[in-house]
Amino acid sequence: MPYTPIAGTLGYILSPDRRRVLLVRRTARADDDQFGKYNGLGGKMRPDEDVATCMIREIREEAGIAVTEMSLRGTVNWTNFGPKGEDWLGFVFLITGYAGKPVPASPEGPLSWIELGELEKLPMWEGDRHFLPLVFDGNPRPFHGFLPYDRDKPLGWTCVRL
Repeated sequence: MPYTPIAGTLGYILSPDRRRVLLVRRTARADDDQFGKYNGLGGKMRPDEDVATCMIREIREEAGIAVTEMSLRGTVNWTNFGPKGEDWLGFVFLITGYAGKPVPASPEGPLSWIELGELEKLPMWEGDRHFLPLVFDGNPRPFHGFLPYDRDKPLGWTCVRL
């Protein structure tokens, strides 16, 4: 059977002082698979766009700002993820420049600036704790991770960074 994951982007917007990150708390819909969890911004890639265009569009739609500087920090292959057991191939970006002021809430829930040192205390997907440190560590080499799930539980984490 061919592997046909959903392609998507996930972006983490740094504050100008680079000490905080803008996250969404998914509380807009009670039927949301991610209800109550904090996450970066992003979503599914459209057939007519590349991953960078997708990330820029998603940040504009969800935070109301225009990306002026970003870098691809890595990729994550999630298999059998979430209640629907979907396969995702995610492109993870760090946004370090933007124009405008973020809106207070996205269509998914309120946006908050969170201190980088406080991330481990937040409710989030358990597997995100594996790759989040790599997003912010300053190493210029992108990471490429495999994060298999059994619906809501990560089964492991492997990562290559050359």
